[in-house]
Amino acid sequence: MKQSCSLIIDGLLDEVKKCLIIDGDTAYIVDPVYSIVRNRVNAEVAKALIRTGDQKTAAMIISHILNAQNADGSWNEIHVNYNQPSALITSFIGESLLTAHSFCPQDDALGKARDYVLSKELKPGYFLKSDVYNADHLNVDASCGAFLAEYAELFSDGECLAAARRAAKNVCDSQINGYYPYATDKGNYPYTFDIPCIHYQGVTMYYLAKIQEIIDEPWLKQSLLDAAEWLAEVQNPDGSFDWSKSGLMFAYYLGGASAFAYSSFDYVSQWDAKFTKNASLSLEVVPSNIRGIVLRWEDGNWKSFIPSILSTMHTANLGTYPYSHRIFRYGYGMYRQAARRRFDTEVNDRVFSILSGLLHINASTVEPFNNFPDMFMTSEVLDCLSWSTIRGDKK
Repeated sequence: MKQSCSLIIDGLLDEVKKCLIIDGDTAYIVDPVYSIVRNRVNAEVAKALIRTGDQKTAAMIISHILNAQNADGSWNEIHVNYNQPSALITSFIGESLLTAHSFCPQDDALGKARDYVLSKELKPGYFLKSDVYNADHLNVDASCGAFLAEYAELFSDGECLAAARRAAKNVCDSQINGYYPYATDKGNYPYTFDIPCIHYQGVTMYYLAKIQEIIDEPWLKQSLLDAAEWLAEVQNPDGSFDWSKSGLMFAYYLGGASAFAYSSFDYVSQWDAKFTKNASLSLEVVPSNIRGIVLRWEDGNWKSFIPSILSTMHTANLGTYPYSHRIFRYGYGMYRQAARRRFDTEVNDRVFSILSGLLHINASTVEPFNNFPDMFMTSEVLDCLSWSTIRGDKK
């Protein structure tokens, strides 16, 4: 599996470098579809470059990242319609600086990032994603905890280690029958999204695994095993997932789900070898969702569209939502089912813009009526696959 994983990483990095802009001693990646520069994408690609031995390019990207740090130590989360400071993004970038620390130490920037993330712990283990999205998102808690745990390990910081443990405990205590709900409270969303999500199950497990590497707690180990059991139960024999069991509509069929599943299954297989098969199956699916770089959503054919009508109906009924919202969820799901089967290298957001206006939706991202090569999803895949590869080297 490790060799196959490395081949996928190398191929993606070759494609990503085509979007790399070099400006003197700095470099940054421009999104090939939206023509924006995302702090998160640069940070995650930098981590993958470091793990594959390209420190020179990574150092140039990190130089650009440092120039984007805010005075309060944060970095902004950047989407098409959104650009705001975020503890989540600051944690991702902080981890990239930790990964580069041996050859490119940036202690001042790291210290400011540490202070910012710690300041966003509003309740024990609950880290505020941003001022705009203020529900308790469990994947955010896990991500912030992972950065703080790694910071604690490098700098022997007891305060960060305790905060990382609280983050993991909050996530694990919120687990429901094996799955980690996307959010545990309503926040400023119209409803509480305390529902299972295949994509965010893998994401949350991935960052919890990074915390477990450092704090090594039996309760966290058991939580990860329970989470893997749930993820395995919704995996089909061919390695794909049964998305009718995944209720978060804006993460429906996201193209990076199999990569995060691979990383998560691979991690827990050290304790239970049966998950090695699940990991292998997940990794086999990853290339099917790559066209140069990773697709925004999992690819699909029109032959399977009719069965997806019933599947999406099941998805729409997950959770305890009023009938009107279930109808909205079903419409959203069918929109995605059609869009992921229509590929283009550019986005067609005309339908989304019309629907957003009619339904009074204010979205930070654009949901085009076609699938497309997505640099955002690609950087996530590169991060989790490359971490699994170097973690294997350490074992």
